[in-house]
Amino acid sequence: MDNKRLLIAAVLSMGVLFLWQMIFPPPEATPPPRTAVAAPGAPAAPGSTTAAVPAAAPGAGAPETAIPAAPGAAAAELPPIEATVEGREVLENEAVRAEFTNRGARLVSLRVKGINVEVGKAGTPPGDLELVAPRQESPLPFSLVGATGEPLPANGAMFVASRENTKDGERLSFRYRGSAGEVEKSFVLGPDGRMEIAVAVAGQKNFNLLLGPGLRARTAAELASRFELRRAVWSAAGEVETLDPGKAKETLEIAGEALDWVGLEDTYFLTAVVPLRPVSKVRFRPVLLVPAGEERTFDNRPVPAPPAELAAADKELARDFVLEIEAREGRIDATSYWGSKQLDHLTAMPYGLDKTVQLGMFGFLARPLLYSLQWIHANMVANYGWAIILLTVALKIVLLPLSLSAFKSMRKMQKLNPKMQAVRERWKGKLRDKSGRFNPDAQRQMNEEIMGLYRSEGVNPAGGCFPMLIQLPVFFSFYSLLSSAVELWHSPWILWIHDLTASDPYYVLPIVMGLSQIVQQRMTPAPPDPVQKRLMQFLPVVFTIFSLGFASGLVLYWLTNNVLTIAQQKLYNSFKDHEPQTEVVVVKGGGRKGSNS
Repeated sequence: MDNKRLLIAAVLSMGVLFLWQMIFPPPEATPPPRTAVAAPGAPAAPGSTTAAVPAAAPGAGAPETAIPAAPGAAAAELPPIEATVEGREVLENEAVRAEFTNRGARLVSLRVKGINVEVGKAGTPPGDLELVAPRQESPLPFSLVGATGEPLPANGAMFVASRENTKDGERLSFRYRGSAGEVEKSFVLGPDGRMEIAVAVAGQKNFNLLLGPGLRARTAAELASRFELRRAVWSAAGEVETLDPGKAKETLEIAGEALDWVGLEDTYFLTAVVPLRPVSKVRFRPVLLVPAGEERTFDNRPVPAPPAELAAADKELARDFVLEIEAREGRIDATSYWGSKQLDHLTAMPYGLDKTVQLGMFGFLARPLLYSLQWIHANMVANYGWAIILLTVALKIVLLPLSLSAFKSMRKMQKLNPKMQAVRERWKGKLRDKSGRFNPDAQRQMNEEIMGLYRSEGVNPAGGCFPMLIQLPVFFSFYSLLSSAVELWHSPWILWIHDLTASDPYYVLPIVMGLSQIVQQRMTPAPPDPVQKRLMQFLPVVFTIFSLGFASGLVLYWLTNNVLTIAQQKLYNSFKDHEPQTEVVVVKGGGRKGSNS
């Protein structure tokens, strides 16, 4: 009975509510007026209302978007947020100056401060270096593209800019809501060239944020240099990988799960993005870059595969990459780095970007050499050319015991050469039989006799070569250092040497280095083997030819080392010439005794 009464009461209640709605209907809601938002600084029209742009809460870690995310809500159903005038916005600190356009909220310029940019002008103070390469028909950094690289309509939309101060620095935000969708982008400049990035697109989960194409505009001389580098670079699970655009036949796609960071690099500069939340994937699209002023307008055209099918005119064009970062769940939050590959700056950051500085297999030695060079430059001489000379002198002093050991070994070899020649002459006619065939047994017996001579005289045949082998890691370390250290990029020495990382334009340093090599060789005892002797005589010519394309700083180190070696050897020889000579006398019974002459 109680259940029946409860059911009757519920039915009667619903009936009463239905009749009430029929008799007294609720008033219709008045839709808000649709007003256009004027660009910052533009005067508002009479009677119009400017929509306020919601700001993120100060002190937030990764900037969060204030874009409403109501399911099924269309942008047209909400008040539009759209500027009427195109303008520029600037973020600037002691490291970089970034300039944005509100059309698409994209980057039009990023200048790194304190870089040697003027080649050929000794003593030129450091200036700003532009990292955004201006190219025809090319999309600007922070453009939005689809999965196949097609640009999204929001790239041409007029965003509204706003600013706020946060604990991390001034945040520049761009918002747009209109026919091209609903998008918010925000940027914060940090220290040392870092920039926080936050991008959100309502209703589109897998949009792509674009960087590139390329990194900075290069001169014709840089493009022709074999030291010039252009690569895609990324780190996944702590392992750094690279890809040369000349070897890329198609778009490279990398999953974002284990991605640490991703970027574009050249020899001395880097643009890298470190996701603060996981991204879906990243893509490197190979492109051809057309120099400014040419009529061809296919800057962003993918390189055909295989590269051999390129037209002859296309093969001469520089190749590079466009980097696309695919969002996950409709947003991208990341920190980025824009600047030079200065080792100490990159090492101080917690991202592992210092691995982009290519110091070769002897990096463990190149790093302290670079730090020593920087210390000498900062505390002793404000010129990296003289700093290289002083560092070479210091290394020579450290390696002095090895050099003296080599000189002693070479002098012993010089005294032993007549005896070795006598052994070779004695076995000369026995190395081949009457028919001219080689006799390996005779060769083995001769070698055993020579080795016995080495042991009896207390001579190490490799003693003179060991210090040279020690020098090789130092040489290769300097080679890697001078090819990668941005500190020396465009750094002058004296006279015509305006860039220590470039080759000598007049080949003076390589030729003088070759002459010093000849002098050093003549002071060294010639090997007893005629083949080795001819080879050693030819080596200075080979070294000189190779050094013609080497960095001037490397040739300067080589020349300084040769000059110091010559001075050491002459000084050692002058001391040994005044020492009392010991005459070895053979006595009965096969023993020896020494007598001072």
